[in-house]
Amino acid sequence: MREYLLTLCVTAAVTYLLTGPVRKFAIVAGAMPEIRARDVHREPTPRLGGIAMFFGLCAGLLVADHLTNLNQVFEDSNEPRALLSGAALIWLIGVLDDKFEIDALIKLGGQMIAAGVMVVQGLTILWLPVPGVGTVALTQWQGTLLTVALVVITINAVNFVDGLDGLAAGMVCIAACAFFLYAYRIWYGYNIEAAAPATLFAVILMGMCLGFLPHNMHPARIFMGDSGSMLIGLVLAAGAISVTGQIDPDVMKLFSGSERNAVHQMVPVYIPLVMPLTIIAIPAADLVLAIVRRTWRGQSPFAADRGHLHHRLLEIGHSHSRAVLIMYFWSALIAFGALAYSVNSASMWIVLGVVFLSAIGLILLLLPRFTPRAPRWAERFVPPRYRRRGAVVAAVESAAVEPVAVPEEQREPVTAGASGVNGATAVGHRR
Repeated sequence: MREYLLTLCVTAAVTYLLTGPVRKFAIVAGAMPEIRARDVHREPTPRLGGIAMFFGLCAGLLVADHLTNLNQVFEDSNEPRALLSGAALIWLIGVLDDKFEIDALIKLGGQMIAAGVMVVQGLTILWLPVPGVGTVALTQWQGTLLTVALVVITINAVNFVDGLDGLAAGMVCIAACAFFLYAYRIWYGYNIEAAAPATLFAVILMGMCLGFLPHNMHPARIFMGDSGSMLIGLVLAAGAISVTGQIDPDVMKLFSGSERNAVHQMVPVYIPLVMPLTIIAIPAADLVLAIVRRTWRGQSPFAADRGHLHHRLLEIGHSHSRAVLIMYFWSALIAFGALAYSVNSASMWIVLGVVFLSAIGLILLLLPRFTPRAPRWAERFVPPRYRRRGAVVAAVESAAVEPVAVPEEQREPVTAGASGVNGATAVGHRR
């Protein structure tokens, strides 16, 4: 565990330290697109944050290769090299898109090629545990198609959810934390060495997101862009593929005992099929809804709009930070709920806890619809939006001051664009 913690810290530190210079480079390179109709931010913000995240990934793999226990992962498996090859390719495509805005079909082709590169080097799904059937071995073509499909879906799901400051990095970090706990349990709990690459991928992904988040929280100083969102989506998919395709359920010896016990014990085997879906449940739902919405309107599925889930949270009255925290809450509930169920599937308390937390999440979603009113004795101590209408009007009338007329010859000229004018400039003091 100490070596995992060291790898996490090194990855996060390299990503954090490189994000500042990358921001300056993005400004100099002109990777600051104009604000579009679907954007939430109000000022041009540099992209290319994926550059720092990619070098954090390289630093994490390099450190892990020189550690005593983690070095065994590189000797026994070719999956870390496959991940690095696919990540480098998808990162280059993302950098070009952040700078030159390449076509969506070209990006889709690049994603498929990156997934194919990983398949060629051994990072692929070899078999699937199917409930009621058992372990089903896949042919080479079936494994390749399933692997490419999972990579492309995960990349685009993470890319679609990257619409608010800190949203994509935080959600993927939560998902990576849950996936690390699951893969670590499979490795040490069942003594299966094939789960070691997925555990390493999850730790590095957590470090990439944690190192980038301080620069990307609202108000963001830099965006990860497609170079970052597609990169972390590919790393997340690689971990899921590694666990699902490389671990033989028969090795876990879960088929002993009665049929009912075997069904409960087989839950950790089926979780690799469910965990990737729970990790990207919210981004995947956003992806499906976006495709249906755009095709229903006669638009291209890749045409951008303001109908995503985070946009709807803003429309119903949530602030930027609250919308991000609500998305964090639902991501953690789904991912860690599935993780807890895989540990003890027979416990009813886990189901009741998930239901209770879901009810809390629904209440949080509806909070802007119901504005609480403070009692009259406490109206002086709360913001105006929580006061009764009469109290607000009285406060405004009591604070109203008759404007003092200033002779025209004594008025100072105001320069257009000067700092402090209507608080509308980004440089200088805001009044």
